[in-house]
Amino acid sequence: MKKSFILVAILAVVSVGAAVAQPRAIGLNLGWGADLSYQHALGEANMLDISVNIPQFAGIGAKVTYDWINPFGTAVPWEYEGAWNWYLGVGASGGLYELLSDKANAWYVGAAGHVGIEYQFWFPLQLSLDWRPTIGVAGQDGIGFNLGGLYDGITLGVRYLF
Repeated sequence: MKKSFILVAILAVVSVGAAVAQPRAIGLNLGWGADLSYQHALGEANMLDISVNIPQFAGIGAKVTYDWINPFGTAVPWEYEGAWNWYLGVGASGGLYELLSDKANAWYVGAAGHVGIEYQFWFPLQLSLDWRPTIGVAGQDGIGFNLGGLYDGITLGVRYLF
């Protein structure tokens, strides 16, 4: 019993240490709404992007995507200070918002995508241009197909790396 407890404690410490050792970023994306974004690197070529957003500045939502950094071995060539990366990801999104046209409440849930390019300065700052489309279902009085998320997900982002 005591040996298994020690083994579990060692595994927990190693797991937490590995998670804390990964690069992270927190920041803000602005577009047809605003997102508070947290990125957590999962190795050198993947990251998890978690965001809480205000869709169309009239509600609240959340989006989680698993992103591949420079997929297909296509890194952006750059010989100067800083680095360019691009990423591609998939995930899920959902939220509630107020329809601006008739002041009624609505909801949405669906699959989310993430395509973007970022520049990481030589100091802990990152600028990005992202497209975060969402496609799925939405409802107010009934349920319908949501295509509105395809064109309102273009954002400019600034993040602090830590």
